[in-house]
Amino acid sequence: MWTRIKHMIRKEFIQVLRDPRMRGVIFILPIVQLLILGNAMNTDVKDVQTAILDQDNTPASRKLIDDFRASPYFKEVVRLESEDQISGVLDREEAQLVLHINRGFQEDLEAGKPALVQAILDGTDSNATGIVLGYSRSIINRYNRDVVQARVSRVVGRAAGVPGVDLRTRAWFNENLESSNFFVPGIMAILVTIVTLILTSMAVVREKEVGTMEQLIVTPITPMEFILGKTVPFGIIGMIDVTVVTIAAMVGFSVPLRGNLLVLFAGSGLYLLSAMGVGLLISTVSETQQQAMMGAFFFMLPSILLSGLMFPIENMPVFVQWLTVVNPMRYYLVIIRFVFQKGAGFELLLPQMGALLVMGVAMTLLATKRFRKTIV
Repeated sequence: MWTRIKHMIRKEFIQVLRDPRMRGVIFILPIVQLLILGNAMNTDVKDVQTAILDQDNTPASRKLIDDFRASPYFKEVVRLESEDQISGVLDREEAQLVLHINRGFQEDLEAGKPALVQAILDGTDSNATGIVLGYSRSIINRYNRDVVQARVSRVVGRAAGVPGVDLRTRAWFNENLESSNFFVPGIMAILVTIVTLILTSMAVVREKEVGTMEQLIVTPITPMEFILGKTVPFGIIGMIDVTVVTIAAMVGFSVPLRGNLLVLFAGSGLYLLSAMGVGLLISTVSETQQQAMMGAFFFMLPSILLSGLMFPIENMPVFVQWLTVVNPMRYYLVIIRFVFQKGAGFELLLPQMGALLVMGVAMTLLATKRFRKTIV
């Protein structure tokens, strides 16, 4: 038994790695894709191009403008003269934010009335717009506090504190709130999935196309031995890719690895078992490598979208949330992010690893059964 499996594994390694271009696709391309996608998937908002329309032009309005300038999130790019220019700068994308200070701003402040300031944004990108609004509110709130502080000081005749809530924030696990620490582990999962799923989805169907399936049928190899011989090489290649992209993430993006490598590799191995099981199942039901390739891509797109990588699962409709239960990438993302950011161990990740184990075994057995039907 083990001799037959060993020869199958050797055959697969020779078949996959004999082409130098294929070696580059398997081991080099994931690093290149990680570096490109890791920089592209960035939700950090900095240097927001800001146009300013100050119709009050008083010390109070200039102080508010200076507060926006002092922030690392805003960058003044143009000063407007009239309201008619607002639509133009937004249409031409010369600015993402227009800060409009109305006439009588300082007069209203001194009279104790609400002073009107308008933040006009390009809402094309709703996510970035929400972040910019949050930054703007923070600056306005700080400005209001300074105004109240100055008014109290004038009334009392000396510097006096303003009673209120002093919120001190602290972010755990991602102290600087860098989006790369969140997205890069997810990109790693996608790249590993692409390589292993495509390789395994073409493993069986390739034997049909080149005409060697009939030769395998007449050999004493069993369906389980055949599946193991097809799975082990791609599992090893997948683990090598996990190692390579992990090093690339740590070196290229300074993503901290706070957890144990053993936990990371154990979770990766279970996920690869699930991904390869799906790939083998696709391969057994396909007649050509083109069909297998299309089946693999058909599986990958919903797998990525329903994994929680880009959209929180909690925000999805209930029936879609139920669909994500059978998505292996959902559990692997939790594992890889928790290991990298939280330093989680086996005890915290047992539910995710258990789910991957069940799905991996089920998919492999289903592929084995399907292969048995094929060769009979």
